[in-house]
Amino acid sequence: MAIRMPRILRRSSSLKANQTASAEVDVPKGHFAVYVGESEKKRFVIPISYLNQPSFQDLLSQAEEEFGFDHPMGGLTIPCREDIFIDLTSRLGGS
Repeated sequence: MAIRMPRILRRSSSLKANQTASAEVDVPKGHFAVYVGESEKKRFVIPISYLNQPSFQDLLSQAEEEFGFDHPMGGLTIPCREDIFIDLTSRLGGS
């Protein structure tokens, strides 16, 4: 079963613990970067409009519970598997 990634969801390169976000590609206006994954974090650039979606807000609550507001990655890190995140954002992109 293939997973389709919507055009608005773009995965950047993998981020190692010792890299900084400034070393990554720029984020276009109206988007923000999140880091997703359980062990190896991957960077995704997603639309700001996702912040209003209840299912995405659930992910943000999980991130707050796990990391609080001071996380060593320096960016918004979401503690879920990459395939779950892609599935969720695919459904958000179609709505």
